[in-house]
Amino acid sequence: SQGPISGVNKDIAVLQCHGDCDPLVPLMFGSLTVEKLKSMINPANVTFKTYSGLMHSSSLEEMMDVKQFIDKHLPPVD
Repeated sequence: SQGPISGVNKDIAVLQCHGDCDPLVPLMFGSLTVEKLKSMINPANVTFKTYSGLMHSSSLEEMMDVKQFIDKHLPPVD
C-alpha cells in the first residue's frame, strides 16, 4: 500500500513560515519540522521563511510571501 506521500505528492511545493519570537511554538520546532518535511518530499520544493520579531501571529510581510507563493503555484481564478 502507498503512504500519504508518494508519486506526484513528492513534488508538492511547501512554504513554511515562522516568527523567530514565537512563545507558543519555538523556532527550533519549526526548524525540526522543515527538516522532517525535506526528508519526506523533494527538499528543493520546501521553503522555510522566518520573520524577525514576529510572535505567534502573522505580519504583512508574511502575508505578502504567502500571496506570492499562491500566485506562483496555483492557477489564476477567473
